[in-house]
Amino acid sequence: MKLLSWNVNGLRAICDKNALEWIEKEDIDFIGFQEIKAHEEKFPKKIYEYNFNHMYFNSAKRAGYSGVMSLCNFDCETKKCEFFDDEEGRVLEHSFKNIVLFNIYFPNGQKDEERLNFKMKFYNDFLLYLDRLLKEGKEIIICGDVNTAHKEIDLTHPKANANTSGFLPIERAWIDDLLALGFIDTFREINGDMKDKYSWWSYRMKARERNVGWRIDYFFISKGLKNKLKNAFIRDDILGSDHAPVGIELDI
Repeated sequence: MKLLSWNVNGLRAICDKNALEWIEKEDIDFIGFQEIKAHEEKFPKKIYEYNFNHMYFNSAKRAGYSGVMSLCNFDCETKKCEFFDDEEGRVLEHSFKNIVLFNIYFPNGQKDEERLNFKMKFYNDFLLYLDRLLKEGKEIIICGDVNTAHKEIDLTHPKANANTSGFLPIERAWIDDLLALGFIDTFREINGDMKDKYSWWSYRMKARERNVGWRIDYFFISKGLKNKLKNAFIRDDILGSDHAPVGIELDI
């Protein structure tokens, strides 16, 4: 099973650029989009033409903001956020077999302290929810834009960003807590300490051309799926957004 995740930074914009054409050429079972920035009546017609059996979405209450969408080729039970008051359309939860798959656009905390507190509450409430699912015997896949780089290897300028939301100690510690719960950072599991591999670049200062970036988009899996993980990758050759698609292959 091949699963991908991509913060498209606007569903209409990405379709206007014909930047989704590559998915027609690949054998993809699931792709989760974040930051679709659209309500259903504004979805581009093109999004309905791709070869997926199911489409699910959770749009933000506020127009032109946030939102997630999942396209998949397997049957699943799908619901929106169960652990947070999700007016911003940040979560889709898909259940199939004994697996719960999350497509999440995690909050950004850079605006101000209030927004950072919002981000941390979202993080912590989600961790409690994951703990509950694990105790129920579920295996879990988490994909999305987490909006935090975990280690210094995960961004070009770690020291310069030590006091920037997205690389604050409290944010990085949350990923530590997630891994302590038994989750696996699939990219690091497969690729080890590979350097200079990022999933987001600022639009300023030709950052992508110079590969001055951050790895803030992830697939995490629960430890029971570890032996089923066959590959994990970042598709930094795919353009159209300030993020690159990330993905995994699982033998399930």
